[in-house]
Amino acid sequence: MNFATAFAALLMERAIGYPPFLFNRISHPVVWMGTWLSFLEKHLNKPDAKNARLRGVLAWGLYVSLILAITLAITIALHQFTYGWLLEALLATTLLAQKDLHRFVAAVADGLDQSLDKGREAVSHIVGRDPKQLDESGVSRAALESLAENASDGIVAPAFWLAIGGLPALALYKAINTADSMIGHKSERYLHFGWASARIDDLVNLPASRLCGLLYAAAAITNLARSKAAIKAMFRDAGKHQSPNAGWPESALAGAMDIKLGGPRSYDGERVDLAFMGTGRETLKAQDIRDGLKLYSRAMWALTALVGLGAWLI
Repeated sequence: MNFATAFAALLMERAIGYPPFLFNRISHPVVWMGTWLSFLEKHLNKPDAKNARLRGVLAWGLYVSLILAITLAITIALHQFTYGWLLEALLATTLLAQKDLHRFVAAVADGLDQSLDKGREAVSHIVGRDPKQLDESGVSRAALESLAENASDGIVAPAFWLAIGGLPALALYKAINTADSMIGHKSERYLHFGWASARIDDLVNLPASRLCGLLYAAAAITNLARSKAAIKAMFRDAGKHQSPNAGWPESALAGAMDIKLGGPRSYDGERVDLAFMGTGRETLKAQDIRDGLKLYSRAMWALTALVGLGAWLI
């Protein structure tokens, strides 16, 4: 029933998202995960220790073990009921992000319609680079890159693991992804302690990042040339990205839209030269964000249809 659960979860989450009133009352499962990890990091991370990497592995193991134990217990209990899989799907919606991703990225386009400063403010909520250094094209590019990458690790990968292993596999994936975002950095504090979190996150995202790129190519199928360009861009440019995964959806979206993503940017005032994804236009605007959102929406429907087909066949 895992494919059926994933199919139902994708449909429900696209419709309702994660209700704001629920967040205000009980926060969010990812926040709970982060709180547990922060506790472990506080007590186990000693950056100067010779065994910092081992401490990080221990923290990661304790962190995911509790999350896996809780979700396994919930799943076993739900499977005692005839329609327990629907309740499992409802719980799974909390770890998908179709609706919220669309909302946050659309807010950047709406902000740019008002002013560059409003666009910069909106994009600052979804990217880590310095928004003060961005012009309209830079803000639009940052929003589209976030859309491409977060579609992969915020929706496609969770749905993939939900279809493979149910709620426990989904929760395990989100725990891994959350750990990478919190401690998987190459800063002095996390270089060794977060090593395991970063490497494991790269591994579990490998299949979904490639699938997400193909979904963007499929979303552009109404223009066969652009669909082919998306596939060509993936195989030409994805390997140029710093990440073994982010380049696949970014290059596919760039190829499908005939634009360039990636390229130089600033983090905390420091310029970082990154490769471009795609060979099209460099000058972007708010309308390009909206065009990207249309492709994103079609790609997510393609994902839902693919999962639904799996539920029918298996």
